[in-house]
Amino acid sequence: MLVPQLTHVPLAERQAMRDGPRDSATHLRLAGATPALGQIEIGGKASREGTGETLTVVAWNVERLRHGDAIAATLADQSPDVVLLSEVDEGMARSGNGHPLRALADRLGHAFAYGVEFVELGGGNETEQAATGAVPNTEGFHGNAVTSAIPLLRPFLVRLDAAGGWFRPEQGQPRIGGRMAIGGQVQIGDRRVTVVSVHLENRTDPAGRAIQVSHLLDAIDRYDPEAPVLLGGDFNTLTSSHEDRHDDPDAWAARIAAEPDRLIDVERHEPLFAVFAGRGYDWKAANRLDLPTQRREFGDPTPTGHIDWFFTRGLVATAPAVLPAVLADGSPSSDHEAIVVTVRIA
Repeated sequence: MLVPQLTHVPLAERQAMRDGPRDSATHLRLAGATPALGQIEIGGKASREGTGETLTVVAWNVERLRHGDAIAATLADQSPDVVLLSEVDEGMARSGNGHPLRALADRLGHAFAYGVEFVELGGGNETEQAATGAVPNTEGFHGNAVTSAIPLLRPFLVRLDAAGGWFRPEQGQPRIGGRMAIGGQVQIGDRRVTVVSVHLENRTDPAGRAIQVSHLLDAIDRYDPEAPVLLGGDFNTLTSSHEDRHDDPDAWAARIAAEPDRLIDVERHEPLFAVFAGRGYDWKAANRLDLPTQRREFGDPTPTGHIDWFFTRGLVATAPAVLPAVLADGSPSSDHEAIVVTVRIA
């Protein structure tokens, strides 16, 4: 359902969700009773009627969109036709309890479509909880978006996970919802092109991400099986399960030391690439395959990987690039770099 504003979830309801039973069955019931999880918020205004024969697209996990001014400046330098965003807050204390997407779209002259990935029942992760203290979220929305300088047609949302793994107490960050993708169509010449912002799960394994991709591609084919497609976003191609990376950090560090290219040359470890190939999608021309897309704080020695991608079907991709996510003082504006590509109809 398209709405001008997502349905508010009162603070008392969010607190009751957080303080009540935290099992999968309860999650399914609460998610089904939360209207915002099935809505798409529409706002902003496209500044152009159309584009030429090419489309320039940026995909970026903007880590809550806390640094809106710096992110807007990076995007404005590219003059993108379309932006595919992950991890966008609305009404979250950790990002100022505002609507940073609306401000970003207005600055770029873009329309936007926004969908909720999670209704956050607390302040976020441990670092964010410590920073915000007892300040409540006014809305608690966290999700993904598409913004466009040209009209964005037929917006749609695909939920990729309903299991509620983040809702369980052991995760430490209570949330209602699950990973999702949001998209729509824009016009290149006389053809409509489907554009999709994607965020896959990090707390699963490669097989789990491949299942999410299969589900997404099925949904896209039902939406429009004939239109060319561009998907972009954070695919979390981390080459292992969450448990492998975190339960025994020394063993994981030894594995990376033995395979120093593992986090960049990820295709052989992530079956989602085979799923895309089998459905007629390409990624070789649309991405800088030699560069990481994660960004660490200065001095952090943690290896960085290539986890953000474009995938195309029925399009010719050129000029892929990775854009540094930095503030004026050199510190990160996000923990992901932005990626950019230009496409035309094949």
